Amino acid sequence: MNNTISLTLLHLAFCFALVSFTPISALELHGTGANMVETTCQKTPFYNLCVSALKSDPRSSGADVAGLAQIGTDKLKAKATATLRQITAQLKVAKDPKLKMALRDCADYYNAIVKYDIPVAVEAVTKGDPKFGVEGATDAANEADACGRGFKNQPKFPIYASNKVVHDLSAVVASIVQLLL
Repeated sequence: MNNTISLTLLHLAFCFALVSFTPISALELHGTGANMVETTCQKTPFYNLCVSALKSDPRSSGADVAGLAQIGTDKLKAKATATLRQITAQLKVAKDPKLKMALRDCADYYNAIVKYDIPVAVEAVTKGDPKFGVEGATDAANEADACGRGFKNQPKFPIYASNKVVHDLSAVVASIVQLLL
């Protein structure tokens, strides 16, 4: 009887110690539900954008972190594609040669985002290889930054708001995918 009580107490002490020393992030990021969005988004550089983007998708209510990463990549793809269409439309009406050159450069950057960076991130999340997902999303953020730098000497940056959202959403997706490592 004493051995059973001793073993039970030892087991409880071990379980308590294991839970006490488990990093909070590991405990917080298991499960699904509405709170998962807030918990996950707190670990990203743009909390409000993260919550807004994820909660706008009905899949988020039952998603785990991998599901939230998938939703994030879907939102990023949609926004980057829309921004590329916006750049293409601006190119058709631009008269200033310097503005046209900056827009052409942005079109190249956004083609890379849409055709290479985001598909790499999507495939990595889908196949459970988050390292490449982080790299793809980070590359997309860098491409958006490069687009913005092309307008440094321009009087106006006609796609500023869209470009910023793509950059920030890329950083959010990279942060979420990083949690899967």
